[in-house]
Amino acid sequence: MQQTWNDLLFAHWPIAPESLRPLIPVILPLDTFNGQCWIAVTPFHMTGVRGRWLPPIPALSSFPELNVRAYVNYGGKPGVFFFSLDAASRAAVWGARTTYHLPYFYSLMKVSEASLQGRPYTDASIQYDCFRDSSTKFRAKYGPVGPVRLREPGTLEHWLSERYCLYTVFRGRVFRAEIHHAQWPLQDAEAEIVVNTMASAAGIELPAIAPRLHFSKKLEVLIWPLKKA
Repeated sequence: MQQTWNDLLFAHWPIAPESLRPLIPVILPLDTFNGQCWIAVTPFHMTGVRGRWLPPIPALSSFPELNVRAYVNYGGKPGVFFFSLDAASRAAVWGARTTYHLPYFYSLMKVSEASLQGRPYTDASIQYDCFRDSSTKFRAKYGPVGPVRLREPGTLEHWLSERYCLYTVFRGRVFRAEIHHAQWPLQDAEAEIVVNTMASAAGIELPAIAPRLHFSKKLEVLIWPLKKA
């Protein structure tokens, strides 16, 4: 598949491995940075979603998505494990659950430009709303506050973002889907998070500290079919 990820926010919180371990299938080893695991809540919106070599279908190729994810390393290959993926497309939810065995949910979602008071770097920020149900929702304004920088190997930002596969466990087996793209063009960011219960819906208690925030305006992505790891 080909797709483009737009106006993406990485909001990361550290979490102790012993807190995360019961929430991820034991067959998947946790990945840590300096002894810490990390949880990300990542709102963005997708465009140009289509099978490779196929034209996009207007009603199906563009929609918002919000992920809750953690990091694992299976067989020496670091990747992403998803607790949930909310999308504003019923077709995308059905397709991803069927073909990738991922925990997709249909949600009411809206993305628009907004102003974020006091931001020195850019004129517009993103207003993002996600509502799955009364106990699972997200509302925030966010945007970049610095220039694009490619993060160096060995830094936390590189470790968090430069992961080129996803993992899922289906019927006791580990499956992997390869994900190819250029290095993340990350910008330091700020956010006004009004409500965020996306992680708690998956049983994750986020620490009561400010998250690490990074923004990416646009990234072209290729995703390969799911295969047994």
